[in-house]
Amino acid sequence: MIQWLLLVTLFCKSTQDGNGQENGVFHCGPPNLTLNKSVQTILLAWEDDPSCSAVHDVLIYELVVLIADKQVHYDEVAVTHEQIGSPHSWNWTSHLALECASHTVRLSSRYENRTSPWKQEQTLPGKENLSRPEVYPRDRVLKVGSTVTFCCVLPAGEIFDKMYLPGYNSTIMNTTKINNRTYALTVRLNQPSRDSCTDVKCKASIQHVKTTENGACAFIGYLPGDKDLQCETSDLESVECHWTVERSPHLLSKKTEYQLLGSPCEDGSRGRCLKKVQEDAGERNWTLTVKNKLGKVELSDRADLTKRVHMLAPEGVKASTVNARNVTLEWSWKVQRYTNLNLTCQVNVSHGGTNTMSENIGLGLSFAVLTDLIPNWTYNVTVRCGTTQNFWKWSDWSIGFNFNTKGDVPDALDVWMQVKDNQIIIIWKMPLANQSHGHILDYEVTWAKTKATVANSKHHLALSLDTTEDYIVAVTARNINGSSSPSTITTPPFNPNKTGVNNLQINRKNGSFSLSWSASPAASCGYIVDWCPTSGHCSLEWLKVPPHEHNANIFSKNLKDGLRYSLSLYACTQGAPVLLERGEGYVSEERIKDGLFVPLKWKQQDSDVEVSWNPVSLTEQTAFIQGYILYCTDKDNDNKIVCNVSTDNPEAITLRASHLKIGSYEFTVKARTAVGECGTTSLTATLNSQTDNLIKAVIISLVTVFSLLSLITVVCLKHWACIKEMVYPPIPKPLLTDKWLTSPGEHSCHPLRVDQCQHSEVANMDIPELHCKSGGPVNDYVSPENIPFVFAQTPKGYYNQPLQKCTPPPLILATPTVPSQSGLPSSPIRGLFPNPSYNLMMQAGDQWSNPGPELQEGTCLERNSSGYQPQSRTENFTLNQTEQDPECYILLPQ
Repeated sequence: MIQWLLLVTLFCKSTQDGNGQENGVFHCGPPNLTLNKSVQTILLAWEDDPSCSAVHDVLIYELVVLIADKQVHYDEVAVTHEQIGSPHSWNWTSHLALECASHTVRLSSRYENRTSPWKQEQTLPGKENLSRPEVYPRDRVLKVGSTVTFCCVLPAGEIFDKMYLPGYNSTIMNTTKINNRTYALTVRLNQPSRDSCTDVKCKASIQHVKTTENGACAFIGYLPGDKDLQCETSDLESVECHWTVERSPHLLSKKTEYQLLGSPCEDGSRGRCLKKVQEDAGERNWTLTVKNKLGKVELSDRADLTKRVHMLAPEGVKASTVNARNVTLEWSWKVQRYTNLNLTCQVNVSHGGTNTMSENIGLGLSFAVLTDLIPNWTYNVTVRCGTTQNFWKWSDWSIGFNFNTKGDVPDALDVWMQVKDNQIIIIWKMPLANQSHGHILDYEVTWAKTKATVANSKHHLALSLDTTEDYIVAVTARNINGSSSPSTITTPPFNPNKTGVNNLQINRKNGSFSLSWSASPAASCGYIVDWCPTSGHCSLEWLKVPPHEHNANIFSKNLKDGLRYSLSLYACTQGAPVLLERGEGYVSEERIKDGLFVPLKWKQQDSDVEVSWNPVSLTEQTAFIQGYILYCTDKDNDNKIVCNVSTDNPEAITLRASHLKIGSYEFTVKARTAVGECGTTSLTATLNSQTDNLIKAVIISLVTVFSLLSLITVVCLKHWACIKEMVYPPIPKPLLTDKWLTSPGEHSCHPLRVDQCQHSEVANMDIPELHCKSGGPVNDYVSPENIPFVFAQTPKGYYNQPLQKCTPPPLILATPTVPSQSGLPSSPIRGLFPNPSYNLMMQAGDQWSNPGPELQEGTCLERNSSGYQPQSRTENFTLNQTEQDPECYILLPQ
């Protein structure tokens, strides 16, 4: 009975299924759903309806996700016949935080294109009933480079304003509206959080009056970036691993964890981890795990620690023995097991910015010897070591140790010479501190059995040698330890002929001279290059070059831009150096300053103008002058350049501009150099016609002559009295005031005609003469021989001397001889007749004729011819003197 009942039931069921399938309706589906969440992930679980057991093929479950009643995702889950009857699950991560809006999941089944007539649905509601704007997600750890959506949920009645991240450009942010109370901001995170976190802010307003603002904190950082793990040992008892921390995760409040072989590392953030291990020979893996909130990284290194010994630095480095040129160093080891290792140690010796390295090898090495040191010098040494066998790394450098070597005699001097003004100047370089090995006391120069001592402040000595011979000169330096070995140089015979000397090829390079030359067979011991400024004080410098080199770069702190230098190349021989090449150059040519051509002069010749200047001195040439150029600017034609004249001769001092019109011009002269036209000097000139020049010349000549004559006239007028006195002095007239001249009763004077002799400049001067006859005393003056007297009108105490030229004497009267008084014999006398006004002088005649009343011709008077003396005109008087009646007369000039 029961069996029949079961058969009827199954038949009815199968009939219903067949009718349902025929109608396209599928009744298999999930009886219930379970919906959960985790952060932003939806977790869905369900089971099959018992009716699904009749499905013999794949059963499809369709899932639809809606956010705020808008479908955002569709998915399918396929269930095979074997999986029917077991629980099913599905998850999906939303791009939006689940708090932002409601998330609904709908589930239905489908089999052979037939869908179940009912669907299951579950909803996760969003945040509601808020009092202020809220931003989601909150306190989330996010990776740099990811794209994240934040949302702002507003309370009812508030109006959305904006969402933003401080420090982010608005062009990489996009704001969308989810519903009336929810807005989403999508942004690509391109930078980590600078502080503890990055604020995501939402700004809203209440009826456009009151503003409210709130936000959320986002931790933006990186995945662990550690790499390059290496493990080694320093003491053969522990392992020390190092790695590179490429960047900070920037998750300050989210600690990064480090583990070596599963054990925490305290200094993991510094890229270092130290663990004690048992001594174990052989390779093994060393694994480091780095983990943070965004993920984890595993690093591994396979190593045998016995082959990776990274030694500790040597300790207690000191100098046990110190000499002038060698020192013995010692040190110790902190790890005693190093004494059993074969070690290689490097010693770094530094002094004055120079470092030298030496290596030493030995078992448990703990000392080293340094050689070839500089005497009286300070050194600093450091030491590091490593294993010789299976070398892994050098140890760290030891702490530096300083020591001073003992003193010694100076090094040999660098000696050169300079020929100047037929003198040979021996010069040497002052020894540097690393060459003197102590304070230099003095220098000693020896030549031709002659010795001279030079003070330590000087480095040259001028020698006056026979220029036709060569000499060997030796120079030594002396300090408290003794004298250096002598440095010798042979002086060449003086040869003023410099022909046959080649031009030295000079190039400029980075503030220095670059020289090159051809090899010379005479240079048995090398070459010498010397240089000094071409003009001004020559402070000679030199450089010695080995024989196999044929180029040199000259660097010197004394080289200056814009200064011309003379450079010479010599061949070093067993005897005197031989001059090979010579040249001039600039380290760097500079523009010549304006106003170079002083004075700048011009001269007009017809319609041409010649502009000239003084030769340019070398001190003013800051570049090689390749020529000159003259510009003519017409100032009457808008300063238009009307001519351009140039020359390639650097020695030129004139330029001519031809065929210029009458007018005003500005002439500008410039020097052409490699750095352009420079040294600009200008002058302004006005060109006139030749007729105007002639008129101007005549006017200038007339004005000059007139001015000269006016000056002479003024001078003559001012000094006329003096000139008249010198050229034509006044002739005084006789003034006779004595009684015998004024009383006609006592004396009688008669004019007589006198024939004149030949005239001369002196004779032409007519002077009054007084003549008296003999016979009586005249003013008590008596001639004993009755000789006539002549009175001469002269200045006081002065009378003319007799002239050599003879002139006829005046005619005189002959009178009888008057007896001499007091019995004296008769003889000619010279009597002086006093005249209060003129001081007349009386002279006796030289010759007398026969007595008689007639006139006789006397002899010629002698006059002094030594000069013209008009004051000495003589007035002759002939006296016929008697006691009773003297007879006198005056002979006046015709």
